[in-house]
Amino acid sequence: MAVVRPFSCVRPAAEHAAEIAALPYDVYNREEAKREVKSHPLSFLAIDRPETGFPDTADMYAPEVYAHAKDLFEQWVKDGNYVEDPNETYYLYELTMNDHPQTGIVACSSVDDYVNGVIKKHENTREEKELDRIRHIDVMDAQSGPIFLAYRPVKRLKELVALAKEENPLYNFISEDGIRHRVWKIGSGDMIKEIREEFEKLPATYIADGHHRAASAVKVALKRRAEHPDAPKDAPFNYFLSVLFSEDELTILPYNRVVWDLNGHSEEELLKEASKLFEVSGPLKEAVEPKERGEVGMYLGGTWYDLKLKAGIRPDDPVKGLDVSVLQEKFLAPVLGIGDPRTDKRIDFVGGIRGVKELERRCEADMKIAFSMYPTSMEELLSVADAGLLMPPKSTWFEPKLRSGIFIHRLQPEVWASRQDFWRSKWDCSRGAAGITET
Repeated sequence: MAVVRPFSCVRPAAEHAAEIAALPYDVYNREEAKREVKSHPLSFLAIDRPETGFPDTADMYAPEVYAHAKDLFEQWVKDGNYVEDPNETYYLYELTMNDHPQTGIVACSSVDDYVNGVIKKHENTREEKELDRIRHIDVMDAQSGPIFLAYRPVKRLKELVALAKEENPLYNFISEDGIRHRVWKIGSGDMIKEIREEFEKLPATYIADGHHRAASAVKVALKRRAEHPDAPKDAPFNYFLSVLFSEDELTILPYNRVVWDLNGHSEEELLKEASKLFEVSGPLKEAVEPKERGEVGMYLGGTWYDLKLKAGIRPDDPVKGLDVSVLQEKFLAPVLGIGDPRTDKRIDFVGGIRGVKELERRCEADMKIAFSMYPTSMEELLSVADAGLLMPPKSTWFEPKLRSGIFIHRLQPEVWASRQDFWRSKWDCSRGAAGITET
């Protein structure tokens, strides 16, 4: 049974929604984030990446940086940039890219569902990447970056979503990247009850994107439980902000690969090795954008080659049989020497939204060989998660990205002062353990 509950939301005033809504914090490096905030002072990135309000020499992980995020958020609430909906309800969040809409239900998902495996994962997380978001959530005492969840299609939920969208939206704007964003508030008590009951019938929901954000939110919740053992089970910190989409509405783009060098091989030797696994066509004048499972584009020496996996090469396993796994285990590791793609500095990953031209650019700039992939399917993702297995890193790229700052879930406002004192007292120890240094 999936526990997906309504919540009391802090959200932008309608006239500021388009200005505030921001891409996820990890889309930007520090320089890009600072430039974005300078151009758009009301962008939520100013809160999500609070180091943008400090000199470049400042430690972006220092306690005063997180305190600045909290102070700025509360100031925006005071100034009327945000409004607080006192009643618990659901919201709908529709994103339309290239005339394709997808509509998610904005809610709070149960931390216990994550711990007990009702919320299924398909990627590992790295603790050092979680620390920043743990501090941000804990000091902010709020979650602002929703976790992107999926669920198998439910006919009645589709009907309820369609019915709710007959009302006028709270927000309706197009962001700079051309994505249309629309938001509705569920006003009917009966509809709220029915949505909750429909989710309770589901055996599982699935993390599509945001594994590190989810893990960070859960760790904050578990710490709060230890600190407040008498808190009720429905305390806000026992739930995390999420947007849940029917999986049949979602689009996965490929996650392409670029490699620093040829591992001592000549181009001719690499083509010979590739021909052991693939039917190789080329050289080709046009870039290769794979159209089917088992097809890979290879950009080598300024030329494209079309690789199609030979029969009998793909393992009969939900993880090892993925295209990204086959390429890694059969070619990148043994031929190009990429042993662990999570840590090897010789490989980089390029989201499919950037297109194959970005692969060509990278090979001209700093890389020697690139691979364009056919995207992992939603069914492959769900099958891996249902089997309790994990995909290789960088297997999926979801677009469009959920914006941060549109929906805020407060955790426990009354303990803010103690949270700030806690992080100030624990800062040096936690930073040293994570190997965090000034940037």
